Amino acid sequence: MPDPDPLPREEEAVTELVLKPADKNRLAALCGPYDEHLRLIEEAFEVRLANRGARFRISGSRRGVAETAGLLRRLYEQAGGGKMDREDVLHRLDHARGEVTAGRGTAGIHLRGRRLHPRGAHQEAYVAAMRGYDLNFAIGPAGTGKTWLAVASAVEALETQSVRRLILVRPAVEAGERLGFLPGDLAEKVNPYLRPIYDALYEFLGPDKVVELVQRDVIEVAPLAYMRGRSLNEAFVILDEAQNTTIEQMRMFLTRFGFATRAVVTGDVTQTDLPPRTRSGLKHALAVLRGVEGISMTYFTPEDVVRNPLVARIVEAYERHERPE
Repeated sequence: MPDPDPLPREEEAVTELVLKPADKNRLAALCGPYDEHLRLIEEAFEVRLANRGARFRISGSRRGVAETAGLLRRLYEQAGGGKMDREDVLHRLDHARGEVTAGRGTAGIHLRGRRLHPRGAHQEAYVAAMRGYDLNFAIGPAGTGKTWLAVASAVEALETQSVRRLILVRPAVEAGERLGFLPGDLAEKVNPYLRPIYDALYEFLGPDKVVELVQRDVIEVAPLAYMRGRSLNEAFVILDEAQNTTIEQMRMFLTRFGFATRAVVTGDVTQTDLPPRTRSGLKHALAVLRGVEGISMTYFTPEDVVRNPLVARIVEAYERHERPE
């Protein structure tokens, strides 16, 4: 890769970053075939990257340089197994591009060693609502930060001792699959459905801390069916992929949380995977609860997508196709 200009413009920042421990396989995984992963990072943060082995030179705006350096460190750590593909990099960029600098008129989310700031008016309203309301709905297409920001807010509440537990649940119904046809015991059957929540927890707390808190029952990640018959106090509860709940399941969930508990319900009403002629509990709840005091509803649009720009264009294309003539 050619070096960037030796004399960058005065308004630019330049930094040197050395990734450790030295590992050729990890470095190759980070850079990708023909440096494809580095090109993605350059485009996302509008920086220039040059490297000789594990020594990187980053030039661009001060914010872009700082964000790029942090992302490279996280990706290098993730590449410890010597494997990383384009989707892994895009997944990290989804989150990194949601962290913008201060001065946007919002307090952001404060985590130990990190400060996250919502991207755009809808994310700002969503974060504010999660602080001000006991029950919050977040509705919109994939890639708008619904789950990621909810988990970040939940971790913040735990770290500030606003709650004592995090309870993160999903309905175990997706794309027509049934648990009985999946291999393994019950835990192995439901684990794929909970993977996105674990990914967010790992990003904010690290895998070791998540394992510790799960073992101590401070964090519980479970299928929705496990909530039946329970009463949840002093907890931050997230129901993810709520479009795949039935009306009965949604009603059961909404009557579980008790004193000093906050709940967030996320979903995309256009992506329901329920059996034919089964009405989505999320759609039903949005109609029934509209205007009820103490409940917030935040609606995201394709313009709020923070993933690869292609995702927003795909969402918009489907919406145009499904509009009545």
